[in-house]
Amino acid sequence: MFLTRLPQTGPRVLQGPGENAGAIDVGDGWAVVFKMESHNHPSFLEPFQGAATGVGGILRDIFTMGARPIALLDSLRFGDLDPRTRHLVHGVVSGISWYGNCFGCPTVGGEIAFAPEYAGNPLVNVMCVGLVRGDRIFRARAEGVGNPVFYVGNKTGRDGIHGATMASATFDEHAEERRPTVQVGDPFTEKLLLEACLEAMATGAVVGIQDMGAAGLACCTSEMPARAGTGMDVELSRVPRRETHMTPYELLLSESQERMLLVVARGREDEIKRIFAKWELDAVEIGRVTDDRLLTVRLDGEVVARVPVDALAEGPRYEKPTREPEALAALRAWDPRSLPEPSDYGQTLVDLLASPTIASKAWAFRQYDQQVGLNTLVLPGSDAAVLRIKGTQRAIAVATDGNGRHVLLDPRRGAAMAVCEAARNVSCAGARPAGVTDCMNFGSPERPEILWQFAEAIDGIAEACRALDMPVVGGNVSFYNETSGHAILPTPIIGVVGVLDDAERLATQPFKSPGHRIALLGPGAVSIGGSEYLWLRARRVAGALAPLDLGLERRVQAAVQGAIGADLVTAAHDVSDGGLAVALAECCVTGRGEPVGCDVSLEATGRTDEVLFGEGPSRVVVTVEAGRAREFEALMAESAIPWRWIGTTGGARLRVGLGETTVIDVDLDRIGHAWRSGFERYLA
Repeated sequence: MFLTRLPQTGPRVLQGPGENAGAIDVGDGWAVVFKMESHNHPSFLEPFQGAATGVGGILRDIFTMGARPIALLDSLRFGDLDPRTRHLVHGVVSGISWYGNCFGCPTVGGEIAFAPEYAGNPLVNVMCVGLVRGDRIFRARAEGVGNPVFYVGNKTGRDGIHGATMASATFDEHAEERRPTVQVGDPFTEKLLLEACLEAMATGAVVGIQDMGAAGLACCTSEMPARAGTGMDVELSRVPRRETHMTPYELLLSESQERMLLVVARGREDEIKRIFAKWELDAVEIGRVTDDRLLTVRLDGEVVARVPVDALAEGPRYEKPTREPEALAALRAWDPRSLPEPSDYGQTLVDLLASPTIASKAWAFRQYDQQVGLNTLVLPGSDAAVLRIKGTQRAIAVATDGNGRHVLLDPRRGAAMAVCEAARNVSCAGARPAGVTDCMNFGSPERPEILWQFAEAIDGIAEACRALDMPVVGGNVSFYNETSGHAILPTPIIGVVGVLDDAERLATQPFKSPGHRIALLGPGAVSIGGSEYLWLRARRVAGALAPLDLGLERRVQAAVQGAIGADLVTAAHDVSDGGLAVALAECCVTGRGEPVGCDVSLEATGRTDEVLFGEGPSRVVVTVEAGRAREFEALMAESAIPWRWIGTTGGARLRVGLGETTVIDVDLDRIGHAWRSGFERYLA
């Protein structure tokens, strides 16, 4: 009911919600297939396999559409760094890297953030992007009465039974007892499955295909015919298995990994068997498509279940009460003037850069293969990853984003700001944002306050996507993320794919050379409400968010895209967590060569800490060669956005003046050490 409010159509949309993944046209006959999903509960119980099989599942969602996966991004949330959290971080990152690296798909971006609300429920959201010719997209439909149904891939065991129901339940002190519901992955088998499926699809013998994901056979044998208006008759005795004496219940609900269900054109069964035999995988005919809209399940010929497919595939629609949390008004009313300003703004900047949410995540990215496939043009560490589309001039930019503190304080605006920031990250690479996938992570919807947060967040996402012309082509909802009544921060994670018509015209965030002029694009209104600075100083989530003007957001992003496309911009960086001072510091030290300092002068428009560390939407730092400043000024005049020159690059220090006073003057070595070592120091 709520999800229907999202914009789902547009001129680029080739496949919207309802299939394994969404797809958009990116030109030259190519389509990008992408989706994001969660594996939160399994990763808490068994972090390595939980995260690994989350990667495996999202990879299968992409190649069931006929697309070859070319990139993974992970968006992770953990509690405060105590021994349990460290165990989770190590296990989750290891699981993601193991599966992605072994399969051969680069992990090119993502984010890791920390807050105590995630201690009992970490978030493990993974996005996958694939490429396919636009006229070769496959769908999960059981069409053609009489067509055979094939089980292909790995054998079925008892792992993962009740995985879907476990993911739809809150945790308590007995959560560890559910560990047997976590699936076990095999990325090498999945690689074979990818190649076999793509080869089979290329023959034209495959009519429909679906991953055996949540609820295993029970799900795909009902969903595929429900989409096509058909039925299915399957014989469980033919299902390949690795354990003996499995009951029909276990065979239907097992979530063993690396398995697919194929509907094959009648008469072409032998082609499919030969292809999968070549790749040393099972391919067994287990049933037929029928015309009765029923799922009939047999064991040794005896009917053990017969259910209308629509009853299984179409979930009930609930109308449950929603209610704004009683404490929210008091949280928003917090007065930032009650927070004393720091005595040393330079030290505060260093502390922010060393905080685990802002500090470099190189420790994680070093474990990921970032370049397998040789498509990666911009590696992890910039605002967005960029991947070439081989054989064309085009590239795609991808980014994920989300801020649970913002959404807690204002679900509608906070969710809209997450959309804007993910799109802005893509724009800072020079790409035009073209499509969205989301992963909605919330507590129990049976609580009116949680459902209110969810509904408001959906409306915020819808408003932002309409304003930025970005359809939502797919996604995932993860409810019941709470333990013993304590819910996570409401956390919609937004994934955006953007299109670069010319892969040579792109930007990254580090300052490139001394002597370039620095401009700040966007409004001046910021807030320390819900900011990383407020959390660092007071361990509080409170205050009002900065205003969001979606029309201005669109114009700012268009201006950034235009300036990069005109080859005027040498660096571009979104201003987000930690505010302007942190953004400038990141531009100074995140490059792979020698750091480049800067000297900046800002207007004294309010509290100094708010000017330096306040957070707000629609702001981007860019650099321009001095000789091209007038061209840039002319372009900005046409863009109808607020902007101003704020300084120049160069030197070995970061200096920020406010009016006539220098408020930050810090050596780049100190800044770089804090940023590079902060995350690893917390994990040690």
